[in-house]
Amino acid sequence: MFQLTNEEFKDLMFQIGTSKEGRGGRRKVPSVFNENGIAMLSGVLNSERAITVNISIMRIFTKLRSILMSGE
Repeated sequence: MFQLTNEEFKDLMFQIGTSKEGRGGRRKVPSVFNENGIAMLSGVLNSERAITVNISIMRIFTKLRSILMSGE
């Protein structure tokens, strides 16, 4: 797990339409997981929902890797 940089956070806020200051929304830089962190997390979480979400996230990482490798 790691924290996004301020620049990455600003990009993320723009992409998801985070509300302006004083109107709610996230103001702190979030902590995020990389692919290896998600894989390790799956060894700890055992609920049905956690397993389903973990599989979905790993599929997204796999799809992103294939897109980046193909140059699309």
